Amino acid sequence: MRIDKLLSNMGYGSRKDVKILLKQGAVRVDDAPVKDAKRHVDPESERVTVFGEVVEYRPYIYFMMNKPEGVVSATEDQVETTVIELIDPEYAHYDLFPVGRLDKDTTGLLLITNDGAFNHALMSPRKHVDKVYIAEVDGEMTAEDIKTFANGVELEDGYTTKPARLEILSRSGRRSVIRLTLSEGKYHQVKRMVAAVGKHVERLERVQIGELELDETLELGAYRELTEEEVQLFVQS
Repeated sequence: MRIDKLLSNMGYGSRKDVKILLKQGAVRVDDAPVKDAKRHVDPESERVTVFGEVVEYRPYIYFMMNKPEGVVSATEDQVETTVIELIDPEYAHYDLFPVGRLDKDTTGLLLITNDGAFNHALMSPRKHVDKVYIAEVDGEMTAEDIKTFANGVELEDGYTTKPARLEILSRSGRRSVIRLTLSEGKYHQVKRMVAAVGKHVERLERVQIGELELDETLELGAYRELTEEEVQLFVQS
């Protein structure tokens, strides 16, 4: 990789900014000064420093966010605040994007990365990665609904969903709290499935993707990096 591309990718400024650093003699590779922006380096085997600080080469980064309401799952939006805007600007050089999406009014587990292969491993329909939601429902969910969901629900547009696992966590009067596990991610799917059996989702939270559960210590709007073990849950799937 060219030294100017490496340093730019790692947040040391634009290619122009990096050329200035190089001319200043601030950049060294294995303690030897480098001034040629076209110089190729192997960040895995060569030690690169800027003003004596070792450059930690990380081509990809992975975040778990507890998405709050009122924020859209997009990289940019002319009107709404995006989940990317909640990430510290120090990570801007990674060109982050959300993995899949959660509706504006849906909270919970959202993954954010710059790794396209990681995104594919989670979002490809052929992968069938389960997503688990907790929903507060206006209406009494029943044992019959459990059977209906297990067989696939016909939505208003005629599409029949893949079988889903519905668990009724609690019921109080005409209100229910459910846990729903899906292996696909159609537009507004949870809300549309619940509507198909005559009820209405009032609040929705995603709590799990595959084997990865939402970190309960994360407040709404907060995020943290995934551990290497957590990343491997999907890389190996």
